[in-house]
Amino acid sequence: MGVDTVSLAVSAKKAGYDVYAVDYFGDLDLRRVCSGCEALIAQKSGKSCGKIGLLFKPEAFLNMAKSLVKKFVIDAILQSSGLDDDFEVLYALNELVAPILGNQPKTIEKVRRKPEFFEELKRLGIPHPATRVVESLNEAMEAAKKLEFPVVVKPAKGFAGANIRVSWNIKELERAFSHVSLFSKKVLIQKLVEGVHASVSFLATSKDVKVLTVNEQLLGLHFLFQQEPFSYCGNIVPLHFADSIVEKCYTIIEKIALHFGLKGSNGIDLVISKEGIPYVIEVNPRFQGTLECVEKVLGINLVESHVNACLHGLLPQIRRKPSTFCIRLILYAPKRVIAPDLTNFPQVRDIPLPGCIIEKGEPLCSVVVEGKSRSLALCKAKEIAKKICDMLNSA
Repeated sequence: MGVDTVSLAVSAKKAGYDVYAVDYFGDLDLRRVCSGCEALIAQKSGKSCGKIGLLFKPEAFLNMAKSLVKKFVIDAILQSSGLDDDFEVLYALNELVAPILGNQPKTIEKVRRKPEFFEELKRLGIPHPATRVVESLNEAMEAAKKLEFPVVVKPAKGFAGANIRVSWNIKELERAFSHVSLFSKKVLIQKLVEGVHASVSFLATSKDVKVLTVNEQLLGLHFLFQQEPFSYCGNIVPLHFADSIVEKCYTIIEKIALHFGLKGSNGIDLVISKEGIPYVIEVNPRFQGTLECVEKVLGINLVESHVNACLHGLLPQIRRKPSTFCIRLILYAPKRVIAPDLTNFPQVRDIPLPGCIIEKGEPLCSVVVEGKSRSLALCKAKEIAKKICDMLNSA
């Protein structure tokens, strides 16, 4: 269940489960592996799929889940991205016949309520950006003066890095606050940490933590036609860093996972500063967008591992060090386009219905490629992305 559940559904299917999906897009490759699927948008040839920023409604996911539970016998809910900050929806979901398998809503709330979460990190001695919560421009200006420019301006609720801005002075702060406050009553003002954007994928039980991979995050890439500066464009697994920095990441992850009682598959977003200090940005207390790449690099099934961690307290034995790189690129529509037939590309995921209309800046598809080096994998993925772009016709 989530905004984009293709990789999660495929993993669950490979683990031997009957899969039912609640999804935003309802793409072709999702429906191919599901015994039942409810989607927020109905893709139709010649019709626009609209804009996710306007159509996304957390309550709609709850209603779709209720519909599936009435039609089918469902044992548990596996969560993908999109609902992390909608606590009322999560509590209601957990009261359905099929509860959430993984972190319970109370745990999710603890790590996703940013002010309280950062206060707890401070108590634990874990590096994180200094943060203030504001509701007015005056409060934002006061916070920025205390933190000192540059600052990050972001909605208190959200996903995929949308509507985040950097401000280097008062004028930019005014523009940023004006934009961000359209999407969230509460706005976060954070001290900007410059460095490498990374994430860590891990599994946890009540007693132990297994770090799987440290990943490179791809954000705001213009060659993928992403217009938002911090929006999620994919990832490269693994991210190679000095062993000393990786060890710092491992220590932070273990502290957070055990302190907050995280269970199953989780991710933590970090910025690794120029000084080699990992700063915690946020916890993603559910399956992440790195899922397929992590599986390919480590040779494991993450859904199977998640179930074993949650129900049996077991963590997988990782028998090999990563010897390959796996990249996921999310390609966005460069203009208002007619979706081409992408079913002949074995590397393409999140496949839209041919003939439906994708609005400018909206997700078109994902490309997943492996390579013996980072540069080789990225080169292959870019080649496929270009081939897809060459197939696009204006709507």
